[in-house]
Amino acid sequence: MSGADTKKKLVGRHRKVAFMDATGDGKTFTRMTGFTSMSESKNSSEYSRHYVDEESERTDVVGYAPAVEYEFDRYTNDPVQAKIAEIADDELLGSDAQVTVVSVDLFDVKADSPNTCVARKRDWSVVPDSSGDGTDALIYKGSLKANGEQVKGTATTTDNWQTCTFTAE
Repeated sequence: MSGADTKKKLVGRHRKVAFMDATGDGKTFTRMTGFTSMSESKNSSEYSRHYVDEESERTDVVGYAPAVEYEFDRYTNDPVQAKIAEIADDELLGSDAQVTVVSVDLFDVKADSPNTCVARKRDWSVVPDSSGDGTDALIYKGSLKANGEQVKGTATTTDNWQTCTFTAE
């Protein structure tokens, strides 16, 4: 193995991208573009206890309640943004306010296929917060909150990561 293969490289934020099932067909996922913020919080649940015969406390992670805070500048002719805006503007509820998102690690490419990367898929509830902020662009803000288990797999593209398909492991 050459030295170049083992050298550490900083992963740029732009190398972790998200794709949404904007059409509801469950097959093709469209890249989420125009987002100025997509920050994920794991919101871990802990179980802590202190045993009488030990000096320090023990803590285990027993669950997660992931949430992604989003913010985007609204563009026309963008199916992902149109879906989220529809949920917010029409105040949709329940399953009508849910989306499926695939998060792709573009920095973790499968060795045998340069167009396939490690990915995770999950259903999310869209929890709108606000819209209309800003004077230059129409801005939507809110959260995506986990609505199901995460599924690990791979994402594959044929159009330079404008869309992808997902295959579970």
